[in-house]
Amino acid sequence: MTVVTRFAPSPTGFLHIGGARTALFNYLYAKHTGGKFMLRIEDTDRERSTDEAVDAILSGLKWLGIEWDGEAVSQFSRMDRHAEVAAELLAKGKAYKCYSTPEDLTEMRETAKAAGKPMRYDGRWRDKDAADAPEGVDYVVRIKANQDGTTIIQDMIQGEVTVSNSEIDDFVLLRSDGTPTYMLAVVVDDFDMGITHVVRGDDHLTNTFRQMQIYQGMDWATPTFAHMPLLHGSDGKKLSKRHGALGVEAYRHMGFLPEAVCNYLMRLGWGHGDDEIFSREQAIEWFDVVDVGKGAARFDADKLSHINAHYMREADDAYLLDIVWPMIEKALGDKRADGGRARVLAGMPGLKERAKNTLELAENAAFYAHSRPLDMNEKAAKLLSGDGLEHLRNFRAILSSATDWTADALHDAAGAFAKAQELKLGKVAQPLRAALSGSNISPGIFEVMEILGREESLARIDDSLK
Repeated sequence: MTVVTRFAPSPTGFLHIGGARTALFNYLYAKHTGGKFMLRIEDTDRERSTDEAVDAILSGLKWLGIEWDGEAVSQFSRMDRHAEVAAELLAKGKAYKCYSTPEDLTEMRETAKAAGKPMRYDGRWRDKDAADAPEGVDYVVRIKANQDGTTIIQDMIQGEVTVSNSEIDDFVLLRSDGTPTYMLAVVVDDFDMGITHVVRGDDHLTNTFRQMQIYQGMDWATPTFAHMPLLHGSDGKKLSKRHGALGVEAYRHMGFLPEAVCNYLMRLGWGHGDDEIFSREQAIEWFDVVDVGKGAARFDADKLSHINAHYMREADDAYLLDIVWPMIEKALGDKRADGGRARVLAGMPGLKERAKNTLELAENAAFYAHSRPLDMNEKAAKLLSGDGLEHLRNFRAILSSATDWTADALHDAAGAFAKAQELKLGKVAQPLRAALSGSNISPGIFEVMEILGREESLARIDDSLK
């Protein structure tokens, strides 16, 4: 049997971080087993579904490197097929037309409330003849659920889960306007798409017992189910925006790398021993749904930042440059110097060691691409006053005759100058840093000088001395 999994988001908003984890686990299991991973957009809620949300979901998955097999399926486009299955269930006596009025439903709701029970349809049209239907009332189609015995699910994560069929009501399959409900559409689509394993959040566990009634009514083989615990915040409470429950695009805009986000999501509820950092290829080799824990995993934004910093340090310099250069261009505008991109690339090894995300990286790298004269922050301006400016002026005279413009040679020259002046090296390096970067913080200043080159370094120093 070829394993076929799926991710089926509703396009009513962005790709949530919890949904991204669900998609990732489905993807990993499909790849681990040599199967297929499918994507279905559950867009039957026409009032809330938007094209922008669909685009955001597709973009988020692609950014994370979660590629699906074949074309994404639109649930809305399959409405005729859903209605066809409802008609077949009617013909087989596994469903019936219900003519209950809004007043009938209100009565049932109030009766249940008075008894302290949840609202359930009481089955009053279950065995009635359609000839008894009241005039002017449109019918809905309801499943004729099994009332005896139990329904058992052998869940890959939860184990064996049993529910008495007496707890399952005759839920609606088709609304009065002929549109399918979620319960019907999901089952029909999963069957037609050949889904063999449904891996989703455990908030769907109750739905699964109801959906089993449709599988049984159609004599269809049921997929294997796996219900994952939902993510919680670091405080153990349900994940919310204050914990970092944002859309995937938000993490992209906050400067996280997709590899880091995926690595972190993999570790939420699943792991491979004590391994914390591992490649996509290793995850595919190791991942199995049965190893997903039953307990809720806790999302920790600080831990994500820590993992992202690791991936920043290990990332290819040119890859990082492609990410940050548009940010630098936007930030500098017409203050961008020719050759700035090449200088940023040359300085990337020193820059990426000090950045936790690409936003910090772009901000820290911008001075390499800044045209003269530089903008100075407040602390840099303070360093370029009084004794600091005088030390810079005197060291500038030494630099004018320097023939070896390498980091080591420049460091030695500064050390010799500081010793001759009976200064600590920092008294020379700090005003030098301010003049060359416009900041009190930068990569190693002699490394910066080598990357900027003799002409640009001396010109920036002269700008400060003016």
